[in-house]
Amino acid sequence: MSGERILVLAPFGRDGALAEQALTGGGLPAQACADIEELCREIAAGAGAAVLAEEALFPAAAARLQALLAEQPPWSDFPLIIFGKGESSIGQAANVTLLDRPVRIRTLLSAARAALRARRRQYQVRDRDQFLAMLGHELRNPISAILTASELMDRAAGAQSLRERVVVARQVRHLSRLVDDLLDVSRVTHGKIPLRERDVDLRRLVDRAAQAFEQAAQLQRVQLACAVGADPAIVRGDPLRLEQVVGNLVSNAIKYTNAGGRVELRVEAQDGQAVLRVRDTGVGIAPAMLPRVFELFAQAPGALDRAQGGMGIGLTLVKRLVELHRGTVQAASEGPGQGSEFVVRLPLAGPAPAGSAQGAVKDGSRPSASRRLHVVIAEDNVDARDLLQFALEQLGHRVEPCEDGVSAIECAVVGKPDAMLIDLGLPGSDGYQVARAVRGALGEAIRLVALTGYGQPGDRERALAAGFDAFLVKPAEIEAVARALRASA
Repeated sequence: MSGERILVLAPFGRDGALAEQALTGGGLPAQACADIEELCREIAAGAGAAVLAEEALFPAAAARLQALLAEQPPWSDFPLIIFGKGESSIGQAANVTLLDRPVRIRTLLSAARAALRARRRQYQVRDRDQFLAMLGHELRNPISAILTASELMDRAAGAQSLRERVVVARQVRHLSRLVDDLLDVSRVTHGKIPLRERDVDLRRLVDRAAQAFEQAAQLQRVQLACAVGADPAIVRGDPLRLEQVVGNLVSNAIKYTNAGGRVELRVEAQDGQAVLRVRDTGVGIAPAMLPRVFELFAQAPGALDRAQGGMGIGLTLVKRLVELHRGTVQAASEGPGQGSEFVVRLPLAGPAPAGSAQGAVKDGSRPSASRRLHVVIAEDNVDARDLLQFALEQLGHRVEPCEDGVSAIECAVVGKPDAMLIDLGLPGSDGYQVARAVRGALGEAIRLVALTGYGQPGDRERALAAGFDAFLVKPAEIEAVARALRASA
């Protein structure tokens, strides 16, 4: 098994041969490498650990190895065992075990087995993340179709079955948030989510979040009040992740406040910090539970009422995301039935630059917002494809549906549409290949929008690198799709 190999690089003297012999004799698969280039190639091909002699890490070799380690995927922290008499030239950032010469065989075997155990745990994280990514994709596809169908019914049904349609819409959005939280929690708790930071007015962001939750508060018969003041509270952060922080806190506050209660949001600048307070008159938090509210999967003991759902991960995400933004979050409550307050503090970044962009979509040649568009949809899920086609046609666009990547490329090259809506997981040619082929044939004359169930940060970056102008994660509302297809996206 290549992922279990221990690579050996000790090109001078007999260290390499002795180390390989000792590892093999101890029942560990070992492979000697002639130089640093071969070592790096074999690490990239798959290995469990590497044993190196310090003299093999002359400056150029050490730099080459450091460059390779810097390109590791988020789950990987490749173990190195270096024997010699000095400090490692690889640096403290690497996963290095130092062994002093002369190295006893038992010590080498013990270090190698420990490195392999650590590597196997990394493989488990990799496999789990791959499973979660696939799970998210498979869950988002049906959720996306349900959301689109719900929105189409809202447009056509008027007041008919209003209550039932509201329930469907609310619950499908709840499902979507659960999927997002489930996929995010592993990456966030390990600090593996890259932030796309820019200046953000927290006051405006919180005001938008409050508006988004007005309907949920009304359905719960909870009064939602928002006081953000007139002065900007500019912080440096990722607006999508900050919206996730605010959304989780407001959602929790509404969820656990009884009918007739009140939820208040307040933003203020205080001692060089932007301070967000989310206060409710809800069920409160017991003193014994208060220190644990941000722990993963923490739930109040004996809480049998699960009507509001939740998996005990939302507040964990809040805490980790706030910390990634160099801030703090605290919870306070006088006890059960006394309500609670969550306070987020983020460092102020100063005034926002004039005309700073708040959008996350790449500029390029785009169709006018007022034009009716010729759109090609590349989507292999029949329900999602048909409903999107119907929704966009209702908006006046001309739509050509394609069920695989090959036909989508042909349709685009021949028909020269204004825009394409492309799923990444297409049969034949995947969405990345479609984007590269169409961009190569038509240049900047077409707008490419990814609409996909794969929502990890690497998926977005890979999509933009392949030539996409915008990236939407399923389920996406019809209006969000329409905006992404137009110049105003």
